[in-house]
Amino acid sequence: MFRLLGTLRSSQPVARFQRCCGLFPAGEESSGDPAEGARDRRTCNGAGALRYPAGTGLPNGVRSGRGPQNYTQKYIVKNYFYYYLFKFSAALGEEIFYITFLPFIYWNIDHSVSRRMIIIWSIVMYIGQVSKDILKWPRPLSPPVIKLEMRTEAEYGMPSTHAMAATAISFSFFIATMNQYKYPFELGLVAAFVVSTLVCLSRLYMGMHTVLDVIGGALISAVLLMLLYPVWDMMDHLLLTSPFCPLLSIVVPLVLCYNYPKLDYYSPTRGDTTTILGAGAGATVGFWLNNQYAMPAYTSENFQLGFPLITSKMVVVALARFFVGIFVILLTRQLMKSVVLGMLGYRYKFPIGDLEARRRLEVEVPYKFITYSTVGFSATVLVPQLHGLLGLM
Repeated sequence: MFRLLGTLRSSQPVARFQRCCGLFPAGEESSGDPAEGARDRRTCNGAGALRYPAGTGLPNGVRSGRGPQNYTQKYIVKNYFYYYLFKFSAALGEEIFYITFLPFIYWNIDHSVSRRMIIIWSIVMYIGQVSKDILKWPRPLSPPVIKLEMRTEAEYGMPSTHAMAATAISFSFFIATMNQYKYPFELGLVAAFVVSTLVCLSRLYMGMHTVLDVIGGALISAVLLMLLYPVWDMMDHLLLTSPFCPLLSIVVPLVLCYNYPKLDYYSPTRGDTTTILGAGAGATVGFWLNNQYAMPAYTSENFQLGFPLITSKMVVVALARFFVGIFVILLTRQLMKSVVLGMLGYRYKFPIGDLEARRRLEVEVPYKFITYSTVGFSATVLVPQLHGLLGLM
C-alpha cells in the first residue's frame, strides 16, 4: 500500500501521462522513460525543466512556458487535440469559469440550484486551500514533468483544488437538479463524471499535480458532498430566513481569512481563498435580501419541472441577461479594485503598484474580500434589478 502511495505521489506517472498525450520536452521527443532524460538537468526549487534564458528564438513546432527566475521551459506538442482539450478543461477550475458559470445558473436556470452550488463551492475550496498549506506537499518535480502553468507554482500540491472544485460543482449541480427537472438520471451522472474527470486529467497534463493530489482532491470533495447533502436543505432555509445570516456571512469568512495558516514565504492561496469566501459572502447576503424584500425563494412551480422546449427567444433573452450581467460584474470588480486599493494605499502609505505591499495580510485580505463580496452582491441583487428594468425577467 505504501509503495503504491509513493508511486502515485511521485513525478514519474505525471511525466509518462504527458508523453502518452504527446507532450515532450524540446530535444526529447522519443517515447522512452522520462526519468532517463532528467538526470543531468538542473531544477529550480522543484520547478525547473530544460530551461534556457528567456528571449531565445524557438525552432518550428517548439512552444515555451514561463518559469521562475526569468527562464523559459521549451516543449513540443505532438497531439494538439489533447493540448487544447486539457487547456480548456483546466480553465474550468479558474476564476473566469466561476465568474461566468455560477452567475449564469443564477440568472437563467434556478436560484435554489445556484445557491447550493455556491455554498458547496465555498466550503470545499476553503478546506482544500487550507489543507494545502497544512500538509505542505510539493508539486511534481520538473524535470521530468513539463509545467504549463506557473501562477500556482508557489502553492503546495495536495490536494488539487481544481479536482475538488470540478467534483463539487459538477456533482452538486447534478444532485440539485435531478429531483427538480426531468432528464435521464444516467445522462446527468455521466455528464458530471466526464466534466470532473477532464478537469482532473488536465491537472496531470499541465504538470501541476501528482496522481495522488488529484485522487485526494476528488475523494475529499466527494466525502464533503456526502456529509453536506443531508443538511443542505436546512442550510439553504437558514441562509434565506435567519436574521443573523448577513452578519454571520460576513464575519465568519473574514475571521477565517485573517486566521489563514501562515507560511514562511508568500503564496497566492490566502488571496485566492479570500476571493472565494468574499464572493460567497456577498452572494449569500444577496440571497437573503432577495428573499426578505424582493422575490420569495420557494414557489410551487419551481419543482418537478421538465426543461422547456428551447426557443430562439429564450436563447436571446438568456444571452442578453448573461452579457448584461457579466458587464456589470466586470465593471464592479474593476471599480472596487481601484477604490479599495486606493483607500488601503492611503491608509498604509504605499503606492498602488507596490506588489509586495499588496501581499501583506492587512492589505490583501480587505482588498480581496471587499472587492469580491461586492461582486457577489452585485451578481445576486443589482444585476437582477437591472434585468427587471431592461425587461429581461
